[in-house]
Amino acid sequence: MIKCIIVDDEPHAIEVLDHYVKQTPHLHLVASFTNPIEALQLLGGQRIDLVFLDIQMPEISGIDFIKAIQGKSKVILTTAYSEFALEGYDLYVVDYLLKPIRLPRFLAAVQKAVEQIHALNDIASQPEIGEDDYIFVKTESKGKLLKINLADIDFIESMKNYVAIHRGGQKTLVYTTMKDLEERLPKKLFIRVHKSFMIPVSRITGIEGNLVRLKNVSAEILIGENYKAELMEIIKGKMIH
Repeated sequence: MIKCIIVDDEPHAIEVLDHYVKQTPHLHLVASFTNPIEALQLLGGQRIDLVFLDIQMPEISGIDFIKAIQGKSKVILTTAYSEFALEGYDLYVVDYLLKPIRLPRFLAAVQKAVEQIHALNDIASQPEIGEDDYIFVKTESKGKLLKINLADIDFIESMKNYVAIHRGGQKTLVYTTMKDLEERLPKKLFIRVHKSFMIPVSRITGIEGNLVRLKNVSAEILIGENYKAELMEIIKGKMIH
């Protein structure tokens, strides 16, 4: 069940969305708010999967609301003004519903949210790499072999003639190619997402547009167009409908 809230300063708009939510079996409405500040307080205290959010509100705008929750919940924007659509998509909202909202359009937006929420939840729950899984690599120092535990790898980056293995804020340069490393690492545990990046699947915490977020990693990991389909296929294969 997906827990959701409605945030809109217009009571009639809340009534419409409340009616639609009750007709959607996999949605559970936790609360509705005309005051976005109160909604933020609720989000600070419990997990909410999805927010139906108006953009133009007197206390704070929907755009500022999205920035304040920092990706903790998925957002479907609702508004009577289409000119806000582009800014909303720049903030990686699930969808944009233009008032008056029709039920078929509402259901299509919810389906997008369901797919994204299930995919990210399933990825986050994947088992971690075992502590006894490791590789030996040749470093930039001649004749030196280094043991690297796979569980310690944050991500792998291509750097001209070398590959950098990032671990806990440090990187080890290995004289090899991404292609060779990709073939040697377990395919169920690591995936190539860009010509320059390979990541542990278990470290994925979110996907925002062409970026993938990783646990304990502040660097931006790009998703290349040639690799996006494979990444999404893994997500779809783990999706619960």
